[in-house]
Amino acid sequence: MTISTTSYTKDMDVDITKVLISREKIAKRVEELAAEISADLSNTKTDGELVLVPILTGSIIFVADLIRHLPHKIRIEVATVESYKGQTKKAKQAQIIGSLPRDVEGKRVLIVDDILDSGETIRLIRSELKKRNPMSINACVLLRKEIPSAMNTPCEYIGFDIPDVFVVGYGLDYQSYYRNLPDVCTIKVDET
Repeated sequence: MTISTTSYTKDMDVDITKVLISREKIAKRVEELAAEISADLSNTKTDGELVLVPILTGSIIFVADLIRHLPHKIRIEVATVESYKGQTKKAKQAQIIGSLPRDVEGKRVLIVDDILDSGETIRLIRSELKKRNPMSINACVLLRKEIPSAMNTPCEYIGFDIPDVFVVGYGLDYQSYYRNLPDVCTIKVDET
């Protein structure tokens, strides 16, 4: 797929090597994911409330688009997890920064994240939320890398499986840049 120069500035075009998933495919898949989640929620007997726990900052664009397709009573309780430090492109041990929602007892909880690679973030958040006695905990990610650590991490809703490449856009960053790209792209990264 060619990169449209009307979408990105020249300095961003230089860094992008390929559009991996177009904004059109993302929009279609987000709507499909919402339909899957909604169908599953409709099959449970509860008060209808869903507690979304988006993992900041990567999931902000994904969760914003996802919730517009969920016709349910939704409460959003964000979590901040640090798993990438500095200029590295390899995940480190995940750490919760701040606090997680406390009032989830008896509620349906949906963790929303941008990418599943090491699996540490999903496992950590799920483990901590489980201590608060929710009715159910499910996870939804936009991207899952086709690597054992990701493929072996329980995740109920997956947007796309992707190869083990470094990606940016649609909320994903490199050194805190590129989150604003509307497509998921591969990028040249400094390997040092």
